[in-house]
Amino acid sequence: MSSSKTQSAKVFYVNPYMWVIIFAVFFYLLYVLRSVLMPFVAGILLAYLLDPIVDKLQKLKISRVWATLIVCLLSILIILPALSFLVGMIEDQVSLLIKATPKYLGLIMDKVQPVIAGLAEKFPDLKGGQIETVIKDNIGSGLKFVGKVLKALVSNSFALVNLISLVLIMPVVTFYMLRDWNVFVSKMEDLLPKKSKESILQILKEINVSIAGFIRGQISVCLILGTFYSIGLKLVGLELGLLVGFIAGIISFIPYVGSITGFVLGIVLAFAQYGDITHVLYVVAVFLCGQFLEGNFLTPKLVGESVGLHPVWVMFALLAGGVLLGFLGLMLAVPMAAIIGVLVRHGVAQYKASSLYLG
Repeated sequence: MSSSKTQSAKVFYVNPYMWVIIFAVFFYLLYVLRSVLMPFVAGILLAYLLDPIVDKLQKLKISRVWATLIVCLLSILIILPALSFLVGMIEDQVSLLIKATPKYLGLIMDKVQPVIAGLAEKFPDLKGGQIETVIKDNIGSGLKFVGKVLKALVSNSFALVNLISLVLIMPVVTFYMLRDWNVFVSKMEDLLPKKSKESILQILKEINVSIAGFIRGQISVCLILGTFYSIGLKLVGLELGLLVGFIAGIISFIPYVGSITGFVLGIVLAFAQYGDITHVLYVVAVFLCGQFLEGNFLTPKLVGESVGLHPVWVMFALLAGGVLLGFLGLMLAVPMAAIIGVLVRHGVAQYKASSLYLG
């Protein structure tokens, strides 16, 4: 076992300068071409996610071309109505947020009025409604600004997503990558050096398990949690429950951030809408149930613990990818984190087998 680890790790120490140059050139080209790569990267990632389905259809004696066509058509029939529904739902919820802001602000001010009166007694210079005016102006303008930004993002971003680059190029890339996926894999294997081929394939297999286990599993978790939170919050009477549930579900891809964000938003909006503790506790109960469901069933079953991606590493990768490459960086963050994680583990294994470590 140790000899196989040593052999696999030697791949990266044959010529370390070569690997440094390869990665430097790759990241440089990625940065330079970031503005045109998104539909291609999205198409390749979608093909990667759909490839197991095509493989299963092939086992049913369906040709690769027909299996690819069936999967692509089914994906279009599912994704387009889902996107249309989500866009309409988000626009309705954001419009409701903008309209409900004065009412929510009034309820909040009624609850904080005793606190304002206490502050005014302690600080006489702030009497005359100055504190109340400042709070109303800042909270009101802040909520309206957030609402307008969200509405603009919904209307404009999805309009941008519907540009030719994503509507036409991404499906074409997905189709051809799916159709020729096995051909690409075979050609890449043929290019591997003979002496290190077995060890490199083992490393690539670990990378594939890590990426597939995390991305495919986490997408399922996000969809289930988003649906659960949206329905749960709507059932407890939260007007903006669909929006809060959607936000909590979609950013559950970032560990802990989705649930915490939805939890805080839900509590604030429940208090603003009803002004009592009862509905706040209802919201707390929904998120506690969601966390129980995620921690005990969804994540262990759908993501698993063998992917080797620590939550802190995932958060750092997403943040770094978003800062460096924008939305493209977010798409590439987890795959790159998985690749780096596997390479680091093999590097550590090589170090522990070396004379430097053994002494």
